[in-house]
Amino acid sequence: MNRDSYQNMLNALKAAGYRITPQRKAICQTLADSEEHPSAQMIFDQLRPEFDNLSLATVYNTLEALTQLGVVNILGEIGADTAVRYDADTGPHVNLACVRCHRIIDIPSKHVSDLDAEVEQTSGYALLGARVLYYGLCPDCQAQVQVSENRQTVSGGQS
Repeated sequence: MNRDSYQNMLNALKAAGYRITPQRKAICQTLADSEEHPSAQMIFDQLRPEFDNLSLATVYNTLEALTQLGVVNILGEIGADTAVRYDADTGPHVNLACVRCHRIIDIPSKHVSDLDAEVEQTSGYALLGARVLYYGLCPDCQAQVQVSENRQTVSGGQS
């Protein structure tokens, strides 16, 4: 578990006047533990067996609060996947998303911090956060597309 991220989420909720329920704790823990940048539905599906009284609305409302409090980033939709994804890592990094399989990975980069400083200095804004999201085809999907194209070429040549 990313203990700092988990504790930051709980502290932010508490400071904003939210009750720290077992369900909210579990939502925060799931986000802190996840490397997949889960959607609300993914979190709900994972926690539902443990919490009979958990509603999807509670998950969405908690994620919205955490996003508004600045302790979770919202990544939005990836490719044809209309599910909004969330990232508990608010430190400087790049998110890299595959538009085919919808996997999202984090790439640490010192350049993101440099860019943050440049934007702050140039604009005069006091930055509260930033998201850098690149999208494309992951190596696995590139290989699958290549195999599929090769099969089409072979079968197309036999007509």
